Parts: sequence; C-alpha cells; structure tokens
Amino acid sequence: MFFLPESPRWLARKDRWDEAHAVLTLVHGKGDSDNPFVLRELEEIREMVNFEKQNSDVTYLELLKPHMINRTHIGVFTQIWSQLTGMNVMMYYITYVFLMAGVKGNANLVASSIQYVINVVMTVPALLYVDRWGRRPTLLVGSTLMMTWLFANAGILASYGKWAGPNGVQNTREASWEVSGAPSKAVIACSYLFVASYAPTWGPVSWIYPSELYPLRVRAKAVSAATSFNWLFNFALGYFVPPAFVNIKWQTYLIFGVFCLAMTIHTFFMFPETAGKTLEEVVDIFEDPNGIKHVGTPAWKTRIGTKRTVMLEQNRFDEASQAEKGAGHPEDSPDRSGSETAETKA
Repeated sequence: MFFLPESPRWLARKDRWDEAHAVLTLVHGKGDSDNPFVLRELEEIREMVNFEKQNSDVTYLELLKPHMINRTHIGVFTQIWSQLTGMNVMMYYITYVFLMAGVKGNANLVASSIQYVINVVMTVPALLYVDRWGRRPTLLVGSTLMMTWLFANAGILASYGKWAGPNGVQNTREASWEVSGAPSKAVIACSYLFVASYAPTWGPVSWIYPSELYPLRVRAKAVSAATSFNWLFNFALGYFVPPAFVNIKWQTYLIFGVFCLAMTIHTFFMFPETAGKTLEEVVDIFEDPNGIKHVGTPAWKTRIGTKRTVMLEQNRFDEASQAEKGAGHPEDSPDRSGSETAETKA
C-alpha cells in the first residue's frame, strides 16, 4: 500500500489538484497530462467535488432516502451474499467435512491446507481480468457454480452416506455423517471446486463492487455500512454451522445451495454493471429518467464499459461514442449537478 497512489477523488477533496491530475495521468494518460480523457475526467471530478462541498452534511440516514435506498440495499446484500455463499463453512469447518469423507489425522490437515492454496491461487485471475469479465458476469457465474457444487455435495452425502451416530466420526459430533469410497473423493473434489469457484468471483468482487455504487458524497458511509453486514453475518454463521452439522447434517449444504440460487436471481435482476464506468457514470445509471423509479436503468440492460474507457484513453472518441450506446449508459443522462440537487431534496 505504501507504493500505491492516493485516489484522485480523495486528493481532489483535499484540494490537492495537481496530485489528482498526476494520478489520472498515470492511470489513464500514459504520461500525457494533456490527454483529453484525463482532462475530461478531472473536470467531472471537479464538478462533483464542488457540489459535495456545498452539501457536506451527509449522515447515515441519507442512505435510506428513496433516491439512495436501492444502492444501499445492493451494497449491503453484496456483502451478505458473500457470507451466505457458504465459503466460510468451507474455510472454518472444512476439517469436519473431510472427517465425514474419511480423511483423518494429518491427512485431514494436509487436505484442508490444499484448500487455502487453491483460494490464493484462484484469486490471481480475478486480479488480472475482473475488469474485462465485468462485475455481473463474474458474480452470476460464481454463484451458479457454487450452487452446483453445494447441491452436488448434498446429493452425494444423502445418497451414499450414513449417520455416524450420536458421537459423530472420531467423537466429533459436528462430523455427524460419514461417506466412504469413491463418493468420499467426490465430496472432497466438490469442496475444492467450490473454493475455486468462489476465489475469482464473489471473493474479490464483493469488496470491489460496493465502492463503485455510490457518489462520493456518501461513499465512505455506504461502504462502511455494507462491510458491517459482512462481519455481522460472518459472526452469525460461526455460531450456526457447527449446530447445523449436528442437527440437520448433510442438509446444511442444501441451505447454502438455496442461498446461492437466491443470490443468482437477485444479482441478475438488481445488480447493475459498473466495470469500466466512472462514479459519475454509475450515478447516471441509478438516476436514469427513462428507467424504473428509484432504481434507474434495469440491471440486466447495463453493459461492461471497460472497452469504451480504453477507447477514450486512446482518444478514439467516435468509437467510444458508438460503444457507449451498448454499454448501459442512459442516452439522455440528466445533468449531474442538477440530478444531485434533486437527490438532496428527495
């Protein structure tokens, strides 16, 4: 972190405009401080910062106002769904799962450690390509794959497993079900595939996405509120999962599989694409006058804007204009200062 530059919007809020310009030049201008895209971006930031200085009395209650409630719910549920994928079941209690699959002693620890390696390695593709993939496709593919592996594990345990008795496997009550032979290897494989599906999708994107949803005026408070729900559900699941393995056994997987199905549907209908868009352009999506009231442009109509951003950086404005029509930007975007004023009055 010591070697990373500050956010240009944060620098602008501190009236450090030369530094903000330098960062934009570094990120978008390839060393050319007079790049038209850099100058355009700097001017948009200037307009937004000036507006925010005139409206600096933001509170958490603003997140619940009609113009902001949809964005608030999306950010909060991004973090909630991240927990309800069941990933922490795999990370915290994987030793129970492998014990049910017949992996015992040091072999259990080694098998569990492999999962952590998979988690780290599979995060790397997201760091490299998440802007190309987009937020929506990444989240949708991730939740669908995780749902598949969770239901597969539930089916395997239900079909080929048996109750391990009141004391569980090796006197571990949480390991309340046992399976052996080829089905046990399938349980282990599905567990690894689940982690490999989470790591490049909901893992990193659930932290990237909320920060892209809000105007700078409420961004810090909105992201902090969303993050608080992540840890709240993390805490709740820590208490829920061990008793669930004891009492409902393999059906625990069904619960998290249903959660993954629900988040897939929720993401498709309510989570707009933000990849390749500036904060100001995201504001336009949520305030599209031709869209749904207090929702804006329907989420499934939004598109990745990364290619368009690259074109603008390369001064290919005509091509970018054509790309914009298919990138989910409202054609008749309201004036930002005017729309923000309307927000304040709402």
